Amino acid sequence: MTTQPFPLKEHKEFHQVDMGQGWRVPPGYPEGIEQKILAGRLDEVKGEGSRTRLLRFLPGARTEKPFVHDYWEEVYLLEGDLIVGDRSPETYPAHTYACRPPGVFHGPFKSEMGCLLLEIHYYETTLR
Repeated sequence: MTTQPFPLKEHKEFHQVDMGQGWRVPPGYPEGIEQKILAGRLDEVKGEGSRTRLLRFLPGARTEKPFVHDYWEEVYLLEGDLIVGDRSPETYPAHTYACRPPGVFHGPFKSEMGCLLLEIHYYETTLR
């Protein structure tokens, strides 16, 4: 049996999430898009770990170019609208889900009304 060199996530029981504090603009994102880490840690330099986060777009917020990363990403649109793409944009309502493997280009993104996303990011090596 091998030991887990990087903890998957910390143990957290049910607790109230303070939606008014702790929001930060993630690296590489413009103002108006903020994250709140709920659990875990993703080390993109070492390519290990996992995290669960909330990502919110304030009304009118947008990214300028597509994203691509080397980890898995699951996204659930909890509330609001999310517009994906520039050339032939598609608008998605609440309760829409995406699951992307590493290396997939996605975006850019925009939200007219604002939105709240639940995202789970993880490296395959973290799950082994």
